Amino acid sequence: MKTIKYFAAAALLSIFSFGAFAQTVSASASTLDEAEAKIAAKAARQGDSYKIVSAINTNHVHMTAELTK
Repeated sequence: MKTIKYFAAAALLSIFSFGAFAQTVSASASTLDEAEAKIAAKAARQGDSYKIVSAINTNHVHMTAELTK
């Protein structure tokens, strides 16, 4: 029973700590460079760095990134 309580507490704390440090943002544009520039501008405004986690290119580009401190 103690193990379950510790596991639940650790899981809850990890969710809160991850949410405090990362934010997901997205941008749409006609090219990959334009979409990345929009992501970079959002990160720069907040003083964060970014990591692109997905990019979809159909008729336009949709890009998602995680901002981290």
